[in-house]
Amino acid sequence: MASTGSRTLQLLSLLQTHRYWPGQELADRLEVSPRTLRRDVERLRDLGYPVDATRGVAGGYQLAAGASLPPLVVDDEEAVALAVGLRTAAQSGIAGVADASVRALAKVVQVMPPRLKRRVDALRVATLAAELRPGPVVDAEALTVVAQACRDEERITFAYVRRDGEASQRAVEPHRLVSVGRRWYLVAYDLERHDWRSFRLDRIAEPRSTGARFRPRTLPAADAAEYVRDSLAGAADALVVDAVIEAPLADVERAIGRWAAVEAAGPTRTRVRMTADSPEWALFGLAAVDAPFRIEGPREVRELAERWGRRFSAATRLVNR
Repeated sequence: MASTGSRTLQLLSLLQTHRYWPGQELADRLEVSPRTLRRDVERLRDLGYPVDATRGVAGGYQLAAGASLPPLVVDDEEAVALAVGLRTAAQSGIAGVADASVRALAKVVQVMPPRLKRRVDALRVATLAAELRPGPVVDAEALTVVAQACRDEERITFAYVRRDGEASQRAVEPHRLVSVGRRWYLVAYDLERHDWRSFRLDRIAEPRSTGARFRPRTLPAADAAEYVRDSLAGAADALVVDAVIEAPLADVERAIGRWAAVEAAGPTRTRVRMTADSPEWALFGLAAVDAPFRIEGPREVRELAERWGRRFSAATRLVNR
């Protein structure tokens, strides 16, 4: 059996990564008796962690929200992911998040052991964030409310402004949040229209949880990202880019599969269909694959690629003089 201190940390880590633990299952994971588990839970409560308990044969434990945020326990991989995520959030289009992310990042890196700092620095050096032009700003509080509703499977209501400027009130069963380029989308089942919809998060205002739980419905797509891509491709003002990349399907899928539909066109050739909000972002996505590519359409993207090609070639000639 582990020491009391290490066992308490292990218990805290388990509670932080699972919404609800049946008591016997949690005791088995810690290799202790239910009585010892109860003492460990009390120890966490004494340290300020709000742990809810349900009594009875089917009882269990759950970490609840408290008046303040207690210390979190993370492993090495989670610590690196946290640092990288905070660095990315510091450059995001979410209102009020950038400054807070910088402060949180400073605190995380300060207490990291040298081996983890080296991993974070390596990722920072190897990663380049590009902002081609300012994107829509998402309210951080709205993002949090919607994300929690997706997690807890609770219906929400919100005000929404459509592309044509028409305002309406929506009641939905939220499914997933999807990030495409510089925009966030909510995939949800619209209770008034009785169909699935994708909503741009920067057009959502005052989202509120109703407290009503729901049973998840079957999404008419392989996943939420594919549903959003298909929805955008069907929009009247969508920019749909078709291209062929001289690289195997696995390489292309790993680089841009999150934003584009890809299919093999041969052992070392992949066909790509990408929905973008600008020609610049389409070229940025295609260039993310380190391989030659041919743009089949639309014409405005081909013309922009030609202009960029001339500029880059001229810049290389100037350097080589």
